[in-house]
Amino acid sequence: MSKKMLFIFNPRSGKGSIKNRLMDILDIFVKGGYEVTVHPTQCYMDGLKVTRKKAANYDIVVASGGDGTLDEIVTGMMLGGYTNPIGYIPSGSTNDFANSFHISKNMLQAATDIVEGLPHAFDVGRFNDDYFVYIAAFGLFTDVSYETNQDMKNILGHAAYILEGTQRLFNIKSYSLQIESDEGKLSGDFIFGMVSNATSVGGFKRLTGPDVMLDDGVFEVMLIRKPKNILELNEIIASLVGPGDSKMIEVFKTRTLRMQCEEEISWTLDGEFGGEHRSVEIQNMKHAVQIVLPRNGEVPLIHTPEE
Repeated sequence: MSKKMLFIFNPRSGKGSIKNRLMDILDIFVKGGYEVTVHPTQCYMDGLKVTRKKAANYDIVVASGGDGTLDEIVTGMMLGGYTNPIGYIPSGSTNDFANSFHISKNMLQAATDIVEGLPHAFDVGRFNDDYFVYIAAFGLFTDVSYETNQDMKNILGHAAYILEGTQRLFNIKSYSLQIESDEGKLSGDFIFGMVSNATSVGGFKRLTGPDVMLDDGVFEVMLIRKPKNILELNEIIASLVGPGDSKMIEVFKTRTLRMQCEEEISWTLDGEFGGEHRSVEIQNMKHAVQIVLPRNGEVPLIHTPEE
């Protein structure tokens, strides 16, 4: 008896690169014993709606697109309370999640790994009443990915984020925050904050710190204080791109995080707009979702898929 797969893909992601490989991907799935239902996303949040409505009827849900597409599918799974595994074929311009999990950038290999791989639980973030897969962030640069339009992303790829971001250095906005975590309390003016579960963000591994595990029940947090002068700004930049630490950057791990601000802050969740909030509560949902990973993969996990 065939297993049932719901395959949701973003036809515009990554220059529409999946279109030339779609038939081969489906052939791999069918040869792997799956009866496949295909759904190309029609608009923003369509993947979430379809997943929440239909995932219960399938053995596995497979997403193909960028990190935003994967976020929609995972959020749909969480909102629906589903525990069936997901698969991921990356086709976006950055794909931080795929990089962290060592998922192949070759679409056909990624499809093969879904058919032949093993499910493994990983951590998901709860953000107030929403969810994120690998990052929630605010401040400097964080509006880049959702303000950079899809056509520009497709033409320039990763460079689109850099080009948009460099324009923000001349007008740095800060936020006065009260922060509580497992590590204690913090307060002050901050220009950037990031809660992540990834080995790289925006393609930069330095941002997430060392010893990142994707299923350990804790997030990596980075908070950058507002520089008072050019020397402090240079210190921040040097710390981000080099090996040194800075008193301007707070880095720690935590299961929960609460933040209060006198004004609303725009957040990004997995590269997409996450709303404006004065009060934020973030919680690590340990082992909330299962993803199918290649056998014998070198993924930064506490437990290997074979265990």
